[in-house]
Amino acid sequence: MLVALIAHDKKDAQNIRADNRPAHLDYLNASDCIFQAGPLLTPEGGMAGSLIVLDVPDLQAAQDWADADPYAKAGLFENVELIEWKKVIG
Repeated sequence: MLVALIAHDKKDAQNIRADNRPAHLDYLNASDCIFQAGPLLTPEGGMAGSLIVLDVPDLQAAQDWADADPYAKAGLFENVELIEWKKVIG
């Protein structure tokens, strides 16, 4: 099942994101369940969150993956939403 993880950074959390970005990227690169991933951007082009599409067996696996993300462990996100997603085009 595909699950969209949509996470919005806490206000003024750029330092948390920058400090934990290498560990987060290592986590993504070591994961075998990433379908697509990238940052959400501000109008100015700065990073403001994350959009990750996971290919996992169920929502619990998506939650477990999200909980283990270094960004989540560092307290970067204001909120995280996990939504089942269906690929139609692309």
